[in-house]
Amino acid sequence: MLSMLAETLRTSHGLKAKADIALAAARLGISGLSAVPVGDDCAAIPDGDGYLLFAIEGFMNEFVAGDPWFAGWCGVMVNISDIAAMGGRPIAVIDAIWADGEEQASPVLEGLRAASERFGVPLVGGHTNIRTDRGQLSVAILGRAKRLLTSFDAVPGERLIAAIDLRGAYREPFANWQAAIDAPGERLRADLELLPLIAESGLARAAKDISQGGIVGTAAMLAECSGVGIAIDVLAVPRPDGVELRRWLLSFPSYGYLLAVRPADIPAVTALFAARGIASADIGAITADRRVTITDGSATETIWDFARQSLLGFGPAGGKAEAAA
Repeated sequence: MLSMLAETLRTSHGLKAKADIALAAARLGISGLSAVPVGDDCAAIPDGDGYLLFAIEGFMNEFVAGDPWFAGWCGVMVNISDIAAMGGRPIAVIDAIWADGEEQASPVLEGLRAASERFGVPLVGGHTNIRTDRGQLSVAILGRAKRLLTSFDAVPGERLIAAIDLRGAYREPFANWQAAIDAPGERLRADLELLPLIAESGLARAAKDISQGGIVGTAAMLAECSGVGIAIDVLAVPRPDGVELRRWLLSFPSYGYLLAVRPADIPAVTALFAARGIASADIGAITADRRVTITDGSATETIWDFARQSLLGFGPAGGKAEAAA
């Protein structure tokens, strides 16, 4: 039933974790209205004829302990995805690793190196401490964009496009849908190049990479930052064969993006992804209603109502009235 699915999405750990961002932002005195708007996949700092992109990811201790090589790989991969989601290209990454001895640190470092080499993004420094009582990992990245895709520029009248690489499998027991580890580096780099191409061609202005909040949680973050609502048809979401809808909507794909696209530009955008063997589809509408809803064609459920409660605490105080041209 759709109501049970909606309750699962509303109470998911991934969505709750995103709400924690609001506490940190309030304590730091930063918001989507700061000099460099906060709430996006990266900080976008104006720099000459483009933007310098800066982002960081930290990883749950149990994830680092449970699959240390994959944690290292993800340290590079997810940061690169954040850069791409902003319409940018990565320049370099740095890492900070803590471990209880060299034996514990080695697989994390090997995963970092493997991803760095496969994606062609150099590791240029960081911090190392292998004399602590547990393993921890954080990785930061620097990139550059000529023209931005942001979380703040979706407008009513646009459509929500989901683009996801389905050529993979789950990295059990985690919710990570992994479509990169066995892929050649040339393919991975060319797939990521689609996002800056879309930005620079003016085919979209707003996008976000699908993170631990899942497809619906990521859509909620995009909606709040842009001051809009999003109505999602869950049956239209590209999904691998044999994967249950509930699990898929909570999954973290290695290559997955949401883009707000004008209706006239949908064929061009989806054709770009199709040419690379990446599934994409129109999964819903950007609306002026400050709610995120899901439908299966027969019923509709509200996942988040921004008129009642903020999520990240970013974005405009009111909704966006302007519509897509």
